[in-house]
Amino acid sequence: MSKFRLPSLGADMESATLREWFVKPGDAVKKGDIVAAVETDKGIIDIEIFEAGTIETILVQPDEKVPVGTPLATYRGEGEPARKTEAGKVGKAEKKIVAEREKPPAVAPVARAERKRISPAARQRARELGVDPETLRGTGPGGAITLEDVVSSAGPAAPAETVSEKPGTAWAGMRRAIAAAMARSKKEIPHYYLSTSIDLTPALSWLEERNAECPLPARMVYAVLLLKAVARALGKIPELNGFFVDGAVQFYSDVHIGVAISLRGGGLVVPALRNVHSKDLDSLMPEFVDLVNRARGGHLRGSELQDATITVTSLGEQGVETVYPIIYPPQLAIVGFGSIVERVRPVDGKPQLRRVINASLAADHRASDGHRGALFLAEIDRLLQEPEKL
Repeated sequence: MSKFRLPSLGADMESATLREWFVKPGDAVKKGDIVAAVETDKGIIDIEIFEAGTIETILVQPDEKVPVGTPLATYRGEGEPARKTEAGKVGKAEKKIVAEREKPPAVAPVARAERKRISPAARQRARELGVDPETLRGTGPGGAITLEDVVSSAGPAAPAETVSEKPGTAWAGMRRAIAAAMARSKKEIPHYYLSTSIDLTPALSWLEERNAECPLPARMVYAVLLLKAVARALGKIPELNGFFVDGAVQFYSDVHIGVAISLRGGGLVVPALRNVHSKDLDSLMPEFVDLVNRARGGHLRGSELQDATITVTSLGEQGVETVYPIIYPPQLAIVGFGSIVERVRPVDGKPQLRRVINASLAADHRASDGHRGALFLAEIDRLLQEPEKL
């Protein structure tokens, strides 16, 4: 029998609150199945199981907060026979695990209707206003309940402010978590920074021509070109792709890019877009849109917050021309993109108005150096001059 434990969903996570079970004792599960939902400072996260088998015992009940690593349930692996127990008694293995948590054997949860998705900020506001989220109709992605849904349901007398910064709110909790991770990053990681400007005119012209020939649902945004160029460049400069853990560097050939996504209620999450290096642009676009929508609607999976091997962030929509990002530990690098601006540049010896974007890199000096970082940015530039080959 094995233990299904609460995984760490980021370097800044210490605990989480179990919100819902999607399985009960006796249910068969396969690798990758979502079995539970937990709430962290970053929102409601769906947790997967990574081994096929059968659920044996539920150890943690909904609304219980537990530390990372706590056994949430027990299960027997695929092909493993069920343990023989006396009628009305728990087997020895189950007793041992229950003893670890110092509580009696858990009873299978009563079947109930699926709980509605709601962001942490909206959940906190609902408590403050005395609103039952289960009675609301969500207007967010996938029917998720947003902060605006909660406030509007309380009527015109509800306070006009959105999210309070006072201690204890979900928003403040997320800011504390982000602050802890960034403080650790600046304390432990010897950063070096590089920046360059890239002529994005060829890429944007190609994209505009492509989109003009496609139906609206199949059109692509330029962010996908940037993500693909980063993934391809890592194939030549692999020492920027991986982690620094326990005093050693771990490099990866697979590229899972963490996409920095701002949340409507405030805060930031960085879920991973997996295997970007091996997917074409037409495959990446719907996956990118799906990831952003699920992040803002509270539908992220636990693995998506664990797997990123490098992060890409962009503040171009905010009018920022250059981003100086901070590495998210234990990753080795983060790439920032600013807004697209028009600049006069020489082309074939003649001045032309071009569309330019600034790309910046923050990297861990323990794993690479400025020379390799410069080659990485140059490779991104080269790839974006031939977007049809991405």
